Amino acid sequence: MQYFFFPFAIGNLLGPLVLGHLFDTIGRRKMILATYGLSGIILTVSGFLFQADVLTATTQTIFWCVAFFFASAGASSAYLTVSELFPLEMRSQVISYFFSIGQIVGSVAPLLFATLIGEGQDRGPITIGYIGAGLLMVAGGVVAFVFGVNAERKPLEAITNPLSAVDSGKLKVEGERTTRERAKRT
Repeated sequence: MQYFFFPFAIGNLLGPLVLGHLFDTIGRRKMILATYGLSGIILTVSGFLFQADVLTATTQTIFWCVAFFFASAGASSAYLTVSELFPLEMRSQVISYFFSIGQIVGSVAPLLFATLIGEGQDRGPITIGYIGAGLLMVAGGVVAFVFGVNAERKPLEAITNPLSAVDSGKLKVEGERTTRERAKRT
């Protein structure tokens, strides 16, 4: 039974490796919508099939492996995409905050699903969990598409100016003032 975790790990790794370049060519907004949307739909369908008791351990693993393939590619880009909205000097800190928040929220999932599984006698609660998680993934993709920024093939400075960016005219005046102040001191 423990061998079923290997396909999840492989799908999780291959998603970003295979699809990663598309986020910079097709566009992050479109790709996050597509990857989150597909993974959400796959998870939702697997929830209905689970409830109907038509899945084996192997077919359930295949569904989840494909869902993880798309979800991990989207997640790998999503938290980086959020940071692009912030000035250069803040981006690494923003990435760390969003990553930490994601880890904290994700840490609740095992407890939540253990509660939904319960004694394992009733498929209803876990089915609701699968479908709810699937719909949440689709909603996340829609939010990224609606509120995201077109950043593909653009330098980060073209999306948000760094805090250290200074108007060249102002820089010149500051430079002259500094030079005059130094001259007065000597």
